Amino acid sequence: MGRTSTTLEPRTGDEAVRQATGRKRDEWFALLDRWGGTTQQHREIAAWLMREHGVGSWWAQTLTVHYERARGLRPPGGSRDGTFTVNASTTVGVPVKRLFKAFIDERLRSRWLPGAPMRERRSQPERSARFDWKDDATRVNVGFVAKGEARSQAALSHERLPDAEAARKARAYWRGRMTALKALLERRPVR
Repeated sequence: MGRTSTTLEPRTGDEAVRQATGRKRDEWFALLDRWGGTTQQHREIAAWLMREHGVGSWWAQTLTVHYERARGLRPPGGSRDGTFTVNASTTVGVPVKRLFKAFIDERLRSRWLPGAPMRERRSQPERSARFDWKDDATRVNVGFVAKGEARSQAALSHERLPDAEAARKARAYWRGRMTALKALLERRPVR
């Protein structure tokens, strides 16, 4: 019916970059080097690509991340501040209201996310929910999208993870938990 995934990234190979932006990745990197990109913050690089070269927002962010990785400013899978973020999503055969409730209602949440040290920070009904995780060092953010009356999607990001090993563990954890959520809401046994 639906699927659980931990990546949401479209094709970003050289040919896709060239088709979408008019230049290959290495050409953008050389241009960024000449501009002084290694001395700029992420936000400034992306803004410059959009403002000065007309690159669309998504591609500007993607090129910036790839540039930062290539120049050693960001570890693979990590941010420039040294922290890591993992993503997981699932599409389930229930209305978005029910999916949102599965995150917000502590009793229901404990059925698919037992013992989770989550404290709600804020939420927008059926749109988003933000949580502190454990000792407030990391955050869990979830976005919700209705895919019709009886189908919806949750896209989760666990941010500020301290290292690649923590990110690896969190990725596996969330993959399992999103599968459990889907099974619970669709009333199917977990495999």
